[in-house]
Amino acid sequence: MIDRKIAYDLVSAQHPEQNMLQHAIDSERVMRALAAHFGEDADVWGLAGLLHDIDYPMTKNSPEKHGVLAAELLAGKVTDDIIYAIQAHNTECTGVEPKSMMDLALRAGESVTGLVTAAALVRPTGMEGMQASSLKKKMKDKSFAASVDRERIKECERIGLALDQFLTLAIGAMSEK
Repeated sequence: MIDRKIAYDLVSAQHPEQNMLQHAIDSERVMRALAAHFGEDADVWGLAGLLHDIDYPMTKNSPEKHGVLAAELLAGKVTDDIIYAIQAHNTECTGVEPKSMMDLALRAGESVTGLVTAAALVRPTGMEGMQASSLKKKMKDKSFAASVDRERIKECERIGLALDQFLTLAIGAMSEK
C-alpha cells in the first residue's frame, strides 16, 4: 500500500483546484480523528479521506463516474477496503452501498468539511472557538453552504456518534494544522 506522501502526490497530479486539495486534506484529518476515536487504523482511514475525490477533476461533469474512475486509478495502490469506501462515498451515483464503519465515516466525514469550512469563513475568528452548537444552527439554515448534504453528515449516527460529538470531533481535527 502506498504511503501518505505518494497518495498526496497522486491527488496533486490530477491538478485539483486549491479548494478541492484543501477538502482532501481536511477529509483526511477528519478520517484520522474518527479512526483514532474508534480504535481503527488512522493511516488507512486517512488515505481514504485524502484520496476519496482523486478523480473529481475528471468526473465533476459525470457524477456517475465519480468513485468508479478513482477505483481504476487506485487499483493495486491501496487496499480494497479503501477503494470500496471511495466508491461508497458516492453511493447515490455509483450504486455501491456503504457497508463498513469506514464507508459510513467517509460519507459523513468528507461532507462535514464543507460545513466547517463555510462556517469558519464567516466567523471573525475562523476556526478558533467554533462550537458544535453553532454548526448545528448553520445546518438548519438550508441556504448556508447549500451544497453540503446535511443527511450525509447525520449518517455519523450510523457509526455510533451523536451529531454534537461528531461535529466537535470534526472541528478539532480541522483545527489542527
